[in-house]
Amino acid sequence: MNTLANYVSRQTFTNDSATFWDKVALQKERKWSRYYHNYLERIYAFNIAPGQKILEVGCGKGDLLAAMKPSHGVGVDLSQEMIDQAKERYPDLQFIHGLGEEVSYDDSFDVIILSDVLNSVWDIQELLNHLSKFCSHKTRIIVNAYSRLWQLPLNTVRSLGLATPMQPQSWLTTEDLRNLLHLEGFETVKTTSEMILPLNIPVISSLANRYLAKLFPFRFLCLSNFLVARKSPEKRAEQDKPVVSVIVAARNEEGNIEDLFKRIPDMGGGTELIFVEGGSSDKTFDKILEVMKKYPEKQAGAYQQTGKGKGDAVRLGFRKASGDILMILDADMTVPPENLPLFYKALVEGKGEFINGVRLVYPMEGEAMRFFNLLGNKFFSLAFSWLLGQSIKDTLCGTKVLTRSNYKKIADNRAYFGEFDPFGDFDLIFGAAKQNLKIVDLPIRYRNRVYGETNINRWRHGVILLRMVVFAANKIKFF
Repeated sequence: MNTLANYVSRQTFTNDSATFWDKVALQKERKWSRYYHNYLERIYAFNIAPGQKILEVGCGKGDLLAAMKPSHGVGVDLSQEMIDQAKERYPDLQFIHGLGEEVSYDDSFDVIILSDVLNSVWDIQELLNHLSKFCSHKTRIIVNAYSRLWQLPLNTVRSLGLATPMQPQSWLTTEDLRNLLHLEGFETVKTTSEMILPLNIPVISSLANRYLAKLFPFRFLCLSNFLVARKSPEKRAEQDKPVVSVIVAARNEEGNIEDLFKRIPDMGGGTELIFVEGGSSDKTFDKILEVMKKYPEKQAGAYQQTGKGKGDAVRLGFRKASGDILMILDADMTVPPENLPLFYKALVEGKGEFINGVRLVYPMEGEAMRFFNLLGNKFFSLAFSWLLGQSIKDTLCGTKVLTRSNYKKIADNRAYFGEFDPFGDFDLIFGAAKQNLKIVDLPIRYRNRVYGETNINRWRHGVILLRMVVFAANKIKFF
């Protein structure tokens, strides 16, 4: 059997590969392979919302591409027989015969799929470099590749004719994949390991692949490594400066309102203040209206929520906001308003797509966070980082920033999680993770509250957070 090392000519390798896959296309699919490919479809469907523009390189007969329900789907494969069958199966999709590193297209895609293809590419960097031409800053490249640990088992199973034959492979670790993407200008958003048991054994396969595969130390035994990546941000001059909307949820914050008007800085193409008052026992709403008249030069709006909880208030504020960038600022000003330009800069420079404030880096002022609150935040930061596949150090900091377009993606797909979050933080965090947005932590200095009392009850809300962990585990990790 040839190995990649035996090939001295790229053309010979390409010709042999085309001939090999033409033969595979004419064979009946093995039963074991069907379970594996069905499982891959589940993982990709979790990461790709329907109705997107998708390119798949190494599309085979088009099954995976079609399962993603694209608004426009393009599949590329070097096997003419595979392409012919794909066209017959899915006439509403576009299929191109050729190499991924040579394909020509005039537009960018929302998603590029590289499923089990990088292991058998002659020059991975050349392919990634070529595909970058079809990427905007919104494009996500999703890669899955066989784990090196499975080299011997897979070769054995295929030699017995129990699984689809395989071309000579480059056995790639997650670190290899991450590095190759980095070398060609891509930044990894998240990584996961999937599938311990690629066989359909009732009950056992489901338990092993849904649960054990996500837990230490079993996750190191998984067959497939997944990476989601985006183009690395390039520093660019600001052309049309975006308008910023700062949403302030205020309950019993009468004494802070005027300082908020004074201290929230002007950013970008202008700053809009959206106040949402919710069931105050003091005169918070009256104070907002009074201060709005006092500062007529400020673009501001005031609303009263009919629902309950900060989450409901934030969603109302987002609906009323008109800005291109949406910011949340707690009315207690424990996060100083003067920090908001740091969030603006991180977002417009492309450092991240969901900028999350972190209170756990710099020393805190006085009694800004009590000891048990601090312990709880540390625990939940570890728990949620594991659940999301991205580092998130502080889930309950009240300052979070994202673009209107990315918020719309989260809102449009909210049905996946439902109306579950009284805080408002997790609706956004889980939604950002589900949409594969790059989450970036931004450290801030956490200040003492100067007026009123906190609305957080550490024990009651701690129990709610534990429920959130279980909820997120079922929806994001063990789906």
